[in-house]
Amino acid sequence: MSGHSSHSSFVIRHPIKVRRLPLLALLLILIWPWTTMKEAQAQETAVSPLLTGHIRDAQNQPVFDAHITALSGEDVLAEGDSQEDGRYTLLLVAGDPIPDQITIQVERHHFKTATYNIKSRDIQALQQSNLLHLPIITLERRLTPGFWIATLVFVGMLALIALGKLHNTLAALLGTSLIFAVSYLGTPLYEGFYIFHFEDALRYIDWNVIFLIMGMMIVIAVVERTGVFQWAAYMAYRLSGGRTWLLVIILMIVTGIASAFLDNVTTMLLMTPVTIRIALSLGINPLALLMPEVMASNVVGISTLVGTPTNILIGSYGGIGFNDFLVNLTPGVLLALVGLIIYNLFIYRHDFKAATAGGGISEVLLQRLAERGRITEPDHLKKAGVVGAGMILLFVLGEKVHLLPSVTAVMGATALLLWIKPDIEEMIEAVDWTTLVFFMTLFISVGAVQEVGLISFIASGIGKLVGENLTLAMLAIIWISAILSTVIANIPFTAAMLPVIGFLSGSVPGASSKVLFYCLSVGSAMGGNGSLIGASANMVTAGIAERAGSPMTYMYFLKKGFPALLVTVGLATIWLFIRF
Repeated sequence: MSGHSSHSSFVIRHPIKVRRLPLLALLLILIWPWTTMKEAQAQETAVSPLLTGHIRDAQNQPVFDAHITALSGEDVLAEGDSQEDGRYTLLLVAGDPIPDQITIQVERHHFKTATYNIKSRDIQALQQSNLLHLPIITLERRLTPGFWIATLVFVGMLALIALGKLHNTLAALLGTSLIFAVSYLGTPLYEGFYIFHFEDALRYIDWNVIFLIMGMMIVIAVVERTGVFQWAAYMAYRLSGGRTWLLVIILMIVTGIASAFLDNVTTMLLMTPVTIRIALSLGINPLALLMPEVMASNVVGISTLVGTPTNILIGSYGGIGFNDFLVNLTPGVLLALVGLIIYNLFIYRHDFKAATAGGGISEVLLQRLAERGRITEPDHLKKAGVVGAGMILLFVLGEKVHLLPSVTAVMGATALLLWIKPDIEEMIEAVDWTTLVFFMTLFISVGAVQEVGLISFIASGIGKLVGENLTLAMLAIIWISAILSTVIANIPFTAAMLPVIGFLSGSVPGASSKVLFYCLSVGSAMGGNGSLIGASANMVTAGIAERAGSPMTYMYFLKKGFPALLVTVGLATIWLFIRF
């Protein structure tokens, strides 16, 4: 009985033990991922200590792509690069103890290495809050062989363009190629040869200008097929009554007004084909009309915030609005325009007299011009008018929604191509790709001297020159900006000068009225009349004129434009002293 009882007890308990094993295994399988997940969540909740700050240069401009390293002795705690605005962020390892000594090391090509030792009290604050905002670290420039090479290449490129030894585009291509050759092939031999790499060079290309020109060239190619330019040439001649001197005045005023509300490049893209048609009909050199127009565009454009790219930069940095430019600069602009008209009537008097002596356009040519001055495709012109009106509205108001002019131009060109449906290959071929390549390579060449610090040194020298004398500061900003804008594209020069102007506006007595910003506007924009490469509108006009058989060389522009610079900038300077 007892044996049976014992056996029965064994038989009953054994299956229970066997069944517990899979239950325990199943429970372990369920608990293990949950435990692992809780550990991961605990690690995630650990806050990473954060270091933030800004990198600036001597002109208080942000320095991008600087490499920042946080060190404790020889141990690297964190690394990072500065952004476009000079800001950087360093994340330390979460959960690791924060050392008592941390050094920030900043390295960047063409700058001296800078170090900053974080103070003990700041490290204590970091240990408590896991967040520390470091003071601005200023980098000092250093002169390397790359600096001198980039400067010599840039000067050589300007010399080739000025002397006419090479085509403008080929000279700019040569300069860009030499810069890249030195950077890529010379750097392995010696680190000091480095200028910049291709990816960095792309930062300096103003793609807004490139796409604006491309879009407007397509728009003009579509509109030109309607015959509206021939009609405009005929109407302009009729309005002038055949008097060439009156015709040039009309064209300068129309161009100036358009430039006050449209980008200078856009204005000249629209006006140049009309002007060439008028000049050929009159039998005079098209440059006798094109030069006054493009110079009027550069002068009158500064009367509004949206008239020139430099004004957009200045207005954004200095907090200057549309009405501020209108009120403070328009009287001086009108005074300069009057002087510019008188100057052009004088220097081109022989061309105008020849056209007048020839009796203007003969009856046969006048009838032919009248026949050609008919709208051949009125439906297409109406559609182009609707799209053009929308584009002008977006050019003027697009800033409020941060709409770039280039986007407006591309959208307008696309809308016209879809609506009118011309031969797309013919329209694309109408784009002057030679001019676009020249722009891109020129931007890269200018970017090279900006990268190595040439423009910064120039801006720093101006700051030291003016000191605290407002009169001297106004004269220096106006005239140095005007002269330098003849050899350095005014957009990057203006961008480099803005921090200097901001500093002087706060340190020079009487400069708080932002007068120095207006001085920079006058100097940089009107200074574009001094040479062919001084303003984007000049180069666009030259490209179209060359395709029409009237090349506008560097030396020709310099001879006619530099005296105009002296006249217009001089008159605008008088107004600024009267106003402020």
